[in-house]
Amino acid sequence: MNQPLAYIHPEAKIARNVVIEPFVTISKNVTIDEGSWIGPNVTIMEGARIGKNVKIFPGAVISAVPQDLKFGGEETTLEIGDNTVIRECVTLNRGTHATKKTSIGKDCLVMAYTHVAHDCHIGDNCILVNAVQLAGHVTIEDWAIIGGAAAVHQFVKIGAHTMVSGGSLVRKDVPPYTKAGREPLSYAGINSVGLRRRGFANEKIAEIQEIYRYIFLKGLNNSKALDLLEVEMSPSRERDEIINFFRSSDRGVMKGYTAR
Repeated sequence: MNQPLAYIHPEAKIARNVVIEPFVTISKNVTIDEGSWIGPNVTIMEGARIGKNVKIFPGAVISAVPQDLKFGGEETTLEIGDNTVIRECVTLNRGTHATKKTSIGKDCLVMAYTHVAHDCHIGDNCILVNAVQLAGHVTIEDWAIIGGAAAVHQFVKIGAHTMVSGGSLVRKDVPPYTKAGREPLSYAGINSVGLRRRGFANEKIAEIQEIYRYIFLKGLNNSKALDLLEVEMSPSRERDEIINFFRSSDRGVMKGYTAR
C-alpha cells in the first residue's frame, strides 16, 4: 500500500501487498517481503531484511547503527524471519564486521521496549517478553522464552527450549531444556511444561531430567559429570546436545541450585 504520509526511499524493495501506515520512514537498502504490516511511526534503516507476514508495531526502530564504538560503517544487515511480531518501541541493531548481521528467526514474538544489540542471533519460535535487554553477540536458540526485564550479558548463549525468569541477570550460558532463575542465575529444573506443550514424550522428559541430575544434583564438577554421562547413559540427540553445549561454552554455564 502506497502511504502518502510515509517516507519510502526509492531504492527500498517492498512487496506489493505490504501495508505501511502513516509517518513511517524507510531508508534505502531495505527489503520487506509480502504480507507484512509496518505500523505508524516505525523507522526502518539501512540493511533491514524483513520476511513475510511480519508485524512491526508503532515506535519500533529497525536496523539502527550498532552502539559499538568499533563499528566503522561497514555494510551489514538486520534479518527478521517470517511471521515474527515486533511490538512497540523495540530497538533492533544491525550487525558489525564480526558476523555481518543480526538475525531474528521465524514465528518469534519480541515484546515492547526490548533491545536486541548488534550481532545477536535469535532462533525460531522464541519469545522475548517486555523490556528484555540483549547485549551484543548473544545467541538464543529455538523455542527459548526470556522473561520480562531480563538483562543478558554479551556473548552469552541460551539453549533451546529454555525458560529464563523475569528480571534475571544472565551472565552465564543457559543450557537447553532448563529453567533458570534466582540471583545469581542458577538451575531451577527442566522446562517440563514447555517440553510437553511441544510434543516431547514423558520418557524423553524423564531422560532429560536424569541428565541434569548428573550435572547439577550429584555434587560432581561439570567435567566429571559429562564423562559419566557418556559412559552410563545411552546416546541420544538430547544427551549429545547437552554435552556439546557444556563443552563448547566460552563464558561458562550457570550453576546448579544451592540452598542458602
